[in-house]
Amino acid sequence: MGQFLEQIALVTGASRGIGRAIAEKLAAGGATIICADVMDCDETVEQITAAGGKAEGLVLNVTDSEAAETAVQGIAERHGRIDILINNAGITRDRLLIRMTVDDWRRVLEINLDGVFNVTQPVAKVMMRKRSGRVINIASVVGLMGNAGQSNYSASKAGLIGMTKSLAREMGPRGVTVNAIAPGFITTPMTDKLNDDQRDALLKNIAVQRLGEPSDIAEAVAFLAGPGASYITGIVLNVSGGLYM
Repeated sequence: MGQFLEQIALVTGASRGIGRAIAEKLAAGGATIICADVMDCDETVEQITAAGGKAEGLVLNVTDSEAAETAVQGIAERHGRIDILINNAGITRDRLLIRMTVDDWRRVLEINLDGVFNVTQPVAKVMMRKRSGRVINIASVVGLMGNAGQSNYSASKAGLIGMTKSLAREMGPRGVTVNAIAPGFITTPMTDKLNDDQRDALLKNIAVQRLGEPSDIAEAVAFLAGPGASYITGIVLNVSGGLYM
């Protein structure tokens, strides 16, 4: 408890699901959470504050580079620092390639990859000036193994993994670690779309025979953001229950 006291954490995609679980976990450790999303994060902020934590909401479209830079500057001015960045915002638009529209392709890349660039670039400047910080990118196991019907999503997450490794080399000399987490199939609104047959078929390929919970990812984030991971950078932590080995 208290390992994130006096730290400022920016979490994108924090209105629900994995992002909310991450925000709540870091807040429980003492961090002040900036809950960012394209929609309001009122419920996340309310849950954190009701539990005695500190949080504020930020409506942010990560595809708007100017808005992202302005938002980051505002956070740095108000709080004097940004210690942790969690790039979690993302979407899927699943279709087989032969049926995928140009908009399906571009929109997923725009949010899942361009959005990370837009937020991380200004945050990196803040962290590197302070010579400390943790950047954690929420990738996906399909960025490692691929998945039929998800060529756009897989490409965006594979790109994010490559970006993670490159940034780890760039920012390491300034005391900033950069890592990625590759979740498997997690119980979120995205996986709620699966029918019973799809869910049963999926579970057969998962060693632990269950879908993950948002809290499973939040625990991994807390480790990589915490003091015990100060000598870990450029890794992809596979949290998939054995879906990918």
